[in-house]
Amino acid sequence: MIEHILINKIKEAILSLYQTEATDSQVQLQNTRKEFEGDITLVVFPFTKVSRKSPEATANEIGEFLMASLPSVESFNVIKGFLNIVIKKEYWLTFLSENSEKQKFGFIALNNDKPVVVEYSSPNTNKPLHLGHIRNNLLGFSLSRILQAAGKNVVKVNLVNDRGIHICKSMLAWQRWGNGETPESSGLKGDHLVGKYYVIFDKQYKEQIAALVSEGVNPDDAVKKAPLIIEAQQILQKWEAGDEEVINLWKKMNGWVYDGFAVTYKTLGIEFDKTYYESQTYLLGKELVEKGVQQGAYHRRDDGSVWIDLSAEGLDEKLLLRSDGTSVYMTQDLGTAMQRYETYNPEQLIYVVGNEQEYHFNVLKVVLKHLGCGWADSIYHLSYGMVELPEGKMKSREGTVVDADDLMQEMFDTSEAMARELGKIETFDNEEARNLYRTIGLGALKYFMLKVDPKKNMLFNPSESVDFNGNTGPFIQYTYARIKSVLRKAEEAGYLVSMKDTETGQLLSQEKELLKKLHDFPAILIQAADMHSPAVVANYAFELASEYNRFYHDLTILKEENTASRSLRLSLSLFTANVVSDTLWLLGIEVPERM
Repeated sequence: MIEHILINKIKEAILSLYQTEATDSQVQLQNTRKEFEGDITLVVFPFTKVSRKSPEATANEIGEFLMASLPSVESFNVIKGFLNIVIKKEYWLTFLSENSEKQKFGFIALNNDKPVVVEYSSPNTNKPLHLGHIRNNLLGFSLSRILQAAGKNVVKVNLVNDRGIHICKSMLAWQRWGNGETPESSGLKGDHLVGKYYVIFDKQYKEQIAALVSEGVNPDDAVKKAPLIIEAQQILQKWEAGDEEVINLWKKMNGWVYDGFAVTYKTLGIEFDKTYYESQTYLLGKELVEKGVQQGAYHRRDDGSVWIDLSAEGLDEKLLLRSDGTSVYMTQDLGTAMQRYETYNPEQLIYVVGNEQEYHFNVLKVVLKHLGCGWADSIYHLSYGMVELPEGKMKSREGTVVDADDLMQEMFDTSEAMARELGKIETFDNEEARNLYRTIGLGALKYFMLKVDPKKNMLFNPSESVDFNGNTGPFIQYTYARIKSVLRKAEEAGYLVSMKDTETGQLLSQEKELLKKLHDFPAILIQAADMHSPAVVANYAFELASEYNRFYHDLTILKEENTASRSLRLSLSLFTANVVSDTLWLLGIEVPERM
């Protein structure tokens, strides 16, 4: 790519002109602003110390060197400390000719480095997946594809939180008030049924707390002394002791949930290479805690609980094992991390988890380091912000969450209404129409979630996300379908999508701007991988679609009489369609062949 050529040539210029070796970080290139002539701009200020000249004089000297030694450079101009470089038409046409029909342009072949393990989803088996889980799943799945396209060996994993006090709450509520209800008898998905009893537990628990407080019990004590929470804790103890009756109920209810999750994952288009279960990792975590006690890294209190003092690291004391011997989240996360390290010896362990767990992952690293695990530095927490709706925040225990299944169905219904209103399904049969609603609805949902920087909180508006105009998934999908329509009509007319004879033709500004945007894609992919941010790809996809639509409206394509110009524009269209399709694939979004 021309940027790499320029970086090397600019470093050569600095050495030749000023007898100084420049670093890659000093060579700052950016796209030339539209109000100035040029394609690529060099920021000259980092070199004025070694040139001992003004920014303008330094820029002119570097520009003259590039003109004399790099055939791809046509001209340059200087605006204060910025060197604007014009690249010859021949470079752009050769770039188009070599890449317009290439599949997966910009993707990097898989290397043999250590794998990157990406954990996402991580649901609890006491409730169905909700809106927050959707952002988690989409971020993790998209990041996995981006890293894969950047040449990484990616392993996608899910850690199911299938044990703990929260699971016992649903189990106890079903025992008390379920009357043998099953997914078959109720007509509810299994995860919805179990979630129903989690809400029932919380309601009854709060009533018991209120009753105790009315009798004069301190509110903090009432939370601990309510009969329901005590009984739930007893169930957890029985579970860890292997009580047959408790284990059988746990297996039955979790089985209902897994069946429900499978349906949701399939609809959302999410998959994993391996699924871990906390019930299978917490014992390893307990072993590690005991090992830490023996080594003096952790300490056991008189009540039998195990703690680690992290005050030297600017953190506080952290509980690793309860006094009754039951594990906490940190216990099982220790076991899971160790298991993955031993299995994969990974380059990086990425955890896609909400920003409320930043402290937890800081502690996890330090706790592992106290055990002598130097590889703990490979842990990376992709911390993402919360998702809210116009109505406000969601609360699982109170049953006010936005269910993932319901939300996806709402997206399908909204996309159907929008498509019918815009007359986009008049020639579709019923099956084609249903597939289109699904493709548009999921595309709208995924794009709206992924276009926002992961670190930011976001407000999700379903109706806004399905708009066919503006920065939305359907707008980009429609652009792809428009290009495919142009290419089909070109084929019907017998026009070849070929670059033959275009080297002698013109390259208009609209064509060049679209080419430059396509040229950016490999760098965008690497940036997204380095930043762990699908938003970089999402916003590039919108910019590319917008650039193509400007090109489409400003220039004729099929009606262009000049054969060379028509072929060039069809090649540009094919190239754009391929890159749009690839960017949306990176986001987990399907593209419709027609709309």
